[in-house]
Amino acid sequence: MPEITEAELKKQIAAADFQKLYFLYGEEKYLVGAYAEKILSKAGAGGPGDFNRQKLEGGAGVDDIAAAVEALPVLAERKCVAVSDLDVPALRAGEAAKLRQLLDDLPESCVLVLSLPTLEIDERRDRGWKKFIALAEKAGAAVRFRRRTQTQLERMLCAGAARRGCALSRENAARLVDSCGTDLRTVLNELEKLCAFTGSGEISAQTVGLLATRNLEARVFDLSKAVFAGNGDRAYGILDGLFYRNEEPVAVLSVLSGAYLDLYRVRAAVQSGLPATEPAKYFDYARREFRLTNAERLSGRFTTPMLRESLSALLEADLALKSARGDRRTVLEALVARLLWIAKGERTG
Repeated sequence: MPEITEAELKKQIAAADFQKLYFLYGEEKYLVGAYAEKILSKAGAGGPGDFNRQKLEGGAGVDDIAAAVEALPVLAERKCVAVSDLDVPALRAGEAAKLRQLLDDLPESCVLVLSLPTLEIDERRDRGWKKFIALAEKAGAAVRFRRRTQTQLERMLCAGAARRGCALSRENAARLVDSCGTDLRTVLNELEKLCAFTGSGEISAQTVGLLATRNLEARVFDLSKAVFAGNGDRAYGILDGLFYRNEEPVAVLSVLSGAYLDLYRVRAAVQSGLPATEPAKYFDYARREFRLTNAERLSGRFTTPMLRESLSALLEADLALKSARGDRRTVLEALVARLLWIAKGERTG
């Protein structure tokens, strides 16, 4: 059957109406792992768990997987076998052929779950995965778990706080997502922490600001805002914090460059008479369109020549870091000084 949605998978689990095969993959690894466990628990619910609920790692051979799948359930109608992080395109030709044969002839007595809770894939570029997904859809069902949107995460956090006896406003939910990013596992862990601290009642903006973990992107975004505002003391304070946490300078530069690219793309769109969100049609802003609206609000402080000069400075710093010319900390400190100078309306060369 074709790829099914998370909602359809939920219905199948609730009704215990299972396909013979499920392939679970996607960017949201937390959900991949969580649904693999749900299927394993429900599909292999009958009889002794040691026999009817089997877990295998991706390093298991196809013969081992086949043996587990073909073994009959004990005191139950069916069993479930869950295999995590099987790197299908990396299989040798003989193993790949055995896997295709197994999927073509899966027994009615077993539900096979192949999931990728840590393995990252790009099915659009990797023909091996693309072919396997088509094979999985023919043999059973494939489910791709995409990142939650900002709006979905905010609603989920508000509902999750209510279930824990707390109240979280949409505004403060947005603050939490902006701080710790959109990874669902991280967001839910942060919610648990905030609810445990609050106990009951309203989770305040002050509590979010005090306790929420700030990921690299959020901290570098703070750095970019300080630079845009020409606030050197704050910019260097944030940069010192990044060095203290041993953040990789190339990663810091990458995020900072992204903030300037957002400004430049929005400026180009607006000057062409197009909306600020127009770059989302040509660049990867899926579920991150808010970056463009933020950039529209900030871009008025810069002329186009200032943005071009800033991008030139970022490129030079990137070349210096990747060619290991000079101390890496000094490269970033000099870059921030140059960007601050440009932001104040001065030319650097």
